Parts: sequence; C-alpha cells; structure tokens
Amino acid sequence: MIAQNIAFYLLAAAIVGAAVRLVTTKNVVRAALFLAIVLGGTAGIFVLLLAEFVAWVQVLVYIGAVVVLLLFGVMLTRAPIGREADLDNDRRWVAVLVSLFLLGALVTMLSDAFGSTEIDFGRVQRTADVADSIFGVYVIPFEVASVLLLAALVGAVALARRD
Repeated sequence: MIAQNIAFYLLAAAIVGAAVRLVTTKNVVRAALFLAIVLGGTAGIFVLLLAEFVAWVQVLVYIGAVVVLLLFGVMLTRAPIGREADLDNDRRWVAVLVSLFLLGALVTMLSDAFGSTEIDFGRVQRTADVADSIFGVYVIPFEVASVLLLAALVGAVALARRD
C-alpha cells in the first residue's frame, strides 16, 4: 500500500505541475504537450486503481486522438506558435480567486459525498462492468463530445482550405 501511495503522489505532482504549466504557457504546441503529460498521468492513476481498460482508453482516445487533433488544428490553421504579448491581461487575481473558490467547493462537495469511504483495491473490475458504467449512464455526453470533436476537425480543415 505504501508503494501505491508514493506512486499516486508522484503522479499527482506531475499532473499538477503540468496542469499549471499548461495554463500559464503562451506557446500552443507546448500547451498541447503539457496536456499530454496531464492525460498520461491520469492514465497512470487509472492503472493504480486497477482499471487498466480505462487507462488504455485514456491513452488511445485522449492522448492519441485529442492531442493529435489539437496539434493538427494548430498546424492546419497556421495559428501563431510563438509567444504573443497581447494575449495577457491584468485580471490574473480574479482567476486565482475563482480557482480557489472552485477548489474549496469541490473539496467540500467531495468530502461530504465520500468522507469516510475507502477504495477497495482488492476487487478487480471486468471490462464489461467498466463499459456498462461509462456507456450506460453517460452515453449521451460521450456522443456529444465526439460530435464536437468532429465539428472542430471539420472547422479546422475548412479554415485551412480557405486560402
């Protein structure tokens, strides 16, 4: 159990560090690479939870498809890749306050909902159980997300071909 805790804290630190760099970088390509680190760390946490199927779906769908789609969108639209000074403003303190408020609300909600619940690591989930839990209840949001990704790809190609 100690090794799992250490692995979790290392993955969590990597995810938090990459997430901070993701939202603070001014380079779009680096932001996509930091997003890949965050999604890869999330897949590692799924492996720690003995949900290998969900971890591989995370790697294949999110890292393999979404990040590649983002990079192709950047390349096809010929978006500026380097730093741009006009993208910054002086409202960072508002973002910090809103982020801290949302963090407090999330911690309060999760501690109320799952306060003393322990995760049973000994129970192995079958792929059918995981698929039923994901696609049974959340099939509509899953399909909406796929349609939005398709619309983003078509929009990027349409913008690129306009030249």
